[in-house]
Amino acid sequence: MTDHDGAEAGPVFLNATILRSLSAQDFAALGAEDIAYLRPVILNGARAFAIHAADGTPIGAAPSAQLAAAAIRQHEMEPALVH
Repeated sequence: MTDHDGAEAGPVFLNATILRSLSAQDFAALGAEDIAYLRPVILNGARAFAIHAADGTPIGAAPSAQLAAAAIRQHEMEPALVH
């Protein structure tokens, strides 16, 4: 038998029933701290990649997708491309 304080050490898996029971606000926040999105944009007349939080909040930009992804990973998040 092991002592367990209820804190989970690994990822939490959500099944369909749990996902259906989430409010719209809770569903929108799902993964908000883990994912940032890249989106190609024109910034000051040049092609760039905007970086947005999962909730759509702009959080930065970079001149290339590779640099944007590296910046996201430096902040312990995973990049996702929106096109």
